[in-house]
Amino acid sequence: MRLTTPATHRTATHRTAAGGRVRAAVRDADGMAVASFVLGLLGLLVLNVVLGPIAIALATTALRRGTSRRGRACLGLGLGIADLLVLLALTQMNDTISWSL
Repeated sequence: MRLTTPATHRTATHRTAAGGRVRAAVRDADGMAVASFVLGLLGLLVLNVVLGPIAIALATTALRRGTSRRGRACLGLGLGIADLLVLLALTQMNDTISWSL
């Protein structure tokens, strides 16, 4: 007579742990999507040379990880690109890397 734990108990524990990791990864991706939107929006006003690329990186990472907030990640990506375009336009008007209104 062998005393061992049933195999179903071990796999159920593994599935629960894996499911927890998946939910945590989606939750992290959702946070990245929101952060990219906020940073992209803020980058239109200040520090767009820094906040624009960060918003782009966070949005692409969130989209690759399968966020449930896909629209917000796309907005963050668009705003990050808009940050860089605004910087480009304003620096072309002033002929310098820094700009002021």
